[in-house]
Amino acid sequence: MESAVQPAEGSPSELEALASLEERIRRMAELVASLRAQRDSALAELNAARQIAAPAIDEARKLRAELDGLRSERVQVRKRIEKLLGQMDSLSGS
Repeated sequence: MESAVQPAEGSPSELEALASLEERIRRMAELVASLRAQRDSALAELNAARQIAAPAIDEARKLRAELDGLRSERVQVRKRIEKLLGQMDSLSGS
């Protein structure tokens, strides 16, 4: 990219240095734009994945709660059966 206004005075090395600096700045600006586009794309992908995963996560939480409830119920049933078996043993032992 050439500058529209060029100084009347200036050595060729100064002009080359300025052109080199302009080129580096242009490349950095392109890199920043590219990285921002990649970031935006990655964020969109992340949001889409979260929306897809949300129902499965909710279902897993519900299943975990149900499993915990069933385990608790199993413990209670086991205790009641053991108590009944103990009563039956005491009746048959008399």
